[in-house]
Amino acid sequence: MNRLADATSPYLLQHADNPVDWWLWCEEAFAEARRRDVPVIISVGYAACHWCHVMAHESFEDESVAALMNADFVSVKVDREERPDVDAVYMTATQAMTGQGGWPMTVFATPDGTPFFCGTYFPKPNFVRLLQSVTTAWRDQRDAVLQQGAAVVEAIGGAQAVGGPTAPLEPSLLDAAATQLAQEYDETNGGFGGAPKFPPHMNLLFLLRHHQRTGSERSLEIVRHTAEAMARGGIYDQLAGGFARYSVDGHWTVPHFEKMLYDNALLLRTYTQLWRLTGDRLARRVARDTARFLADELHRPGEGFASALDADTAGVEGLTYVWTPTQLVEALGEEDGRFAADLFGVTDSGTFEHGASVLRLARDVDDADPVVRRRWQEVVVRLLAARDTRPQPARDDKVVAAWNGLAITAIAEFQQVAALYASPDDEDANLMDGVLIVTDGAMRDAAEHLARVHLVDGRLRRVSRDKVVGEPAGVLEDYGCVAEAFCAMHQLTGEGRWLELAGRLLAVALERFAAPDGGFYDTADDAERLVTRPADPTDNATPSGRSAVVAALVTYAALTGETRYREAAEKALGTVAPIVARHARFTGYAAMVGEALLSGPYEIAVVTEEPVGDPLLAAAHRHAPPGAVVVAGRTDQPGVPLLADRPMVDGRPAAYVCRGFVCERPVTDVADLVGQLGGR
Repeated sequence: MNRLADATSPYLLQHADNPVDWWLWCEEAFAEARRRDVPVIISVGYAACHWCHVMAHESFEDESVAALMNADFVSVKVDREERPDVDAVYMTATQAMTGQGGWPMTVFATPDGTPFFCGTYFPKPNFVRLLQSVTTAWRDQRDAVLQQGAAVVEAIGGAQAVGGPTAPLEPSLLDAAATQLAQEYDETNGGFGGAPKFPPHMNLLFLLRHHQRTGSERSLEIVRHTAEAMARGGIYDQLAGGFARYSVDGHWTVPHFEKMLYDNALLLRTYTQLWRLTGDRLARRVARDTARFLADELHRPGEGFASALDADTAGVEGLTYVWTPTQLVEALGEEDGRFAADLFGVTDSGTFEHGASVLRLARDVDDADPVVRRRWQEVVVRLLAARDTRPQPARDDKVVAAWNGLAITAIAEFQQVAALYASPDDEDANLMDGVLIVTDGAMRDAAEHLARVHLVDGRLRRVSRDKVVGEPAGVLEDYGCVAEAFCAMHQLTGEGRWLELAGRLLAVALERFAAPDGGFYDTADDAERLVTRPADPTDNATPSGRSAVVAALVTYAALTGETRYREAAEKALGTVAPIVARHARFTGYAAMVGEALLSGPYEIAVVTEEPVGDPLLAAAHRHAPPGAVVVAGRTDQPGVPLLADRPMVDGRPAAYVCRGFVCERPVTDVADLVGQLGGR
C-alpha cells in the first residue's frame, strides 16, 4: 500500500500513485522492517529535481521494479526540504561512501536506520541489479552488511561532531579568506570553479562587506564581474527575472532550469547591496526584477513564498524558456525578431538542445541610448506574453520557514535601498514603484504567516502548505533565518513585536540547540533521534544553521543591547573560524557575519517624527557599515530599544551612532552622520 496520498509535501504527492508501497518517514516504517526482517530503502529528493523525476519514471513507476522493492524492502520516501535533518545525516553517509552526493539520494539501511550502501541516481537496469544484490547480501552476508553499516555510522559521526578546535575570528582570518577566494576566482567567466557552476551569493556578500571594511578594490571587482556575468547569462531569466539553480557549463550560458527560493533571496540581497554601494544600473535592474519575480511567481497570497519552480515542463527540461530565431520572428515580427536574436544571442545553431537557445544578454543595454532601452523593454514584454502561452513549470508550493526568512530579509533590504535612489525622473520610476508595492505586501504577508502559522506552542515548524502547518520540527537554520528576518522587519517597520518574536526564537535556539563547545547542533535536544545528531558548520546552498543563528544573534544584540547574545555569537563563530581561511567557499555566510562583528556592528538610531524621506535615515542606509542595524522613529517608541531615551536635538531630527555599545554625540547634519559612519 502506498501511504503518500495524505502527505503535505508536493514531492511526496508526486509519488502517491507509484506502485511502490511507499512509507512516510516514521517509526512505524522501521518497525515494519524489523517485523519483516528486511532492509529499508530511503529515497530522498525534492519536487524541482530533474533526475528525481527521471528515476521515478524509470523505476518507481515500473510495476516490475516496484514488485522487487515491495517484496524485499520497506521503502521510505523523504522530501529533503521538509526533513533537512534526515537529508543531512544520509547525505554525509553518501559522501563518505561514494565521495560525492546529490539527489535523488538512494540509501539502503538496516531496520534501525543504519546506512550500509548509498548512492544517488541509478538507471533502471543498474537499480534492478542493485536491489537483487542487496537482497542476496542481506540474506547470505548479514554480518558483513552490519559491519559496513557500523563503519559508516562511525564515519558520519566524526564528520558531524562538535567539540573541535576553536579560535577567535580575527581580521587575519577574514583577510586570508578573501585572498583565497581571489586565487580561486574565474578571471574569465566570474564565479568560482568550473561546470556545473553555482551562484556564489554568500561569498559575494562576504566580499562586499570585506571591501567596505578594508577598501579592497579586488574584492569589489570580483563581485561586480561575477554579478554582471551571471546577469548577462542564461542562468538569469532575461524576461521575467530570477535565477536558475546553476549553470551546467562554466560560463553561465545553459542553466539547470529549476528556480529555488533560497537562491533568489540570497542573490536579491547580493545585487541590492552591490547597487547600494556602487549605484550600478545593472545591479539595480536585476535587484528590482528578482524582487518582482519573488512576488509574482513564488508568493502565495495569505501565506508565504513557495519553495521552487520545477526544472521540467511537461517532462521536458527548458521547454518554457528556450527560443529559436524562427520563434522570435513569430512572436515579434521580422524586424524585432532579428533585433531580439542579436540582443539575446539566439542563433541557428543554438546553445541548448535541438537548435534552441537560452536567452542571454549579448549586448550592453543598461547604459545604452534611451531609444534602445525602450525597444529592449518593449521586446521583453512581448516575448514574455508569448512565453506565458506555453506550458509552464510546476511550482513546489510548500512554504519553508528558513527560506522565507531569507526572502523577507532580502526584500526588507531591497525596500530600504530602493528608497535611497527613488526619483520621479527615472524612466522606469513607475515600474519601480509597482515593484516596491507588491514586494512590500508579499514580504509582510510572509512574515505574518510565519508568526501566525509556523510558530506553534513557542516552537518553530519547518513547513506549511495551503495555510496548514506541517509536522516536521524546525531545525537550526529555520530559527536563525526567521529570527534574522524578524529583526529586519523590526528595522523596516519600527514595530516592537518583530523584535520580541526574534528574541523568543533565539532563546529556543540557545536552550535547545547549543553544543558544549559554543557551537550548535542542527536539531533540538528533544528532536527525533537519528543515527547521528547533525551539526554541519559549513555554508552550502543555504547558510548553515550555525551561520544563520550567529547572524541573528549579532543583529539582535545590536538592536537590544543585550551582550549575552553577542557573546554567544562570538563563541559560535569561533567554532567555524578554523575552517574559514582554509575553506572560504564553504563559509561565506559565516565570514559575512564575521565582518559585521569586526565592524562593530554599528547601531544607528534616527529620531524623527517622519522617517519616510528623512535625509538622516537615507544617509544612514546609504553609508551603513557592514552589518549595521538602523532604526528610525519617535523617541521612546514602544518596543524599540535603540530609540529609548534619545530625544530630538533642538526640535530637529537627530542620529545616534554607537559601535560596540559605545556611542558618539548625536548629530543633526547629514555630513556629520556620514563622517561618524566612516563615509565620504
